[in-house]
Amino acid sequence: MDHEKGAFSGLSTAFKAELEPQHADLLLYACCLTSGLVDSTIYRAYNTFVSMQTGNTIFVGLGASHQNLRPYGWARSLTSIGCFILGSFIFSRLHRVLGTRRRGALMLSFTLQASIILLTAGLVEGGAVSSALAGAGSQAIPPWDQEVPIVLLSLQSAGQIVASRALGFNEIPTVVITSLLCDLMSDPQLFLMRNVKRDRRIIAFVLTLVGAIVGGWVTKVTGAISPILFLSAGIKGVLVLAWAFWKAK
Repeated sequence: MDHEKGAFSGLSTAFKAELEPQHADLLLYACCLTSGLVDSTIYRAYNTFVSMQTGNTIFVGLGASHQNLRPYGWARSLTSIGCFILGSFIFSRLHRVLGTRRRGALMLSFTLQASIILLTAGLVEGGAVSSALAGAGSQAIPPWDQEVPIVLLSLQSAGQIVASRALGFNEIPTVVITSLLCDLMSDPQLFLMRNVKRDRRIIAFVLTLVGAIVGGWVTKVTGAISPILFLSAGIKGVLVLAWAFWKAK
């Protein structure tokens, strides 16, 4: 009994431990790659982003003048914006309640993200949710079940940027490129040999671009969105394990 209490106490202490943020940017780079993978794939399928909400805002604006390229495309974009906002609220409160940089908070956050992507992939692969690829834009009224992947993936994508803020890496937002590029070019120390924040921004941009390229090619070759979703869920799962063994302060 004492042994069990000791093991439980040790596990509880490990989950409550505040993690050392040094080198945690390496894990956030994986989130940038995931954003590129997922956003390029979902845009190909549904003409909507689930991470980068600037594009969705423009799509909603075009919908107001009936110039969105796909029927009810504005509704999908509006759904993504709303769910991203909701996800930001939920994940930020999760970190606040459990502890901003505690192991348990980061593990739970990324477990939720991985599970949501995996659930989405399973729903699409199993045919429970339609995947609107080639030719789907010709439908007068698209299947409304396409809202399901957008809801789920927009919610989880908010977890990434909340984690980057919690860890103190504002220069790696993981879901935003526009402000990242502006901050990169505005850096007064841009041309110094050693500039950690500049290097982080460059790596984040490159990995997001690489993810978008890979996502586009895989979707084109396979004609399906589930392979990239399964891959992205796997990446998030690896991050959960990484947080489990990350060095505590």
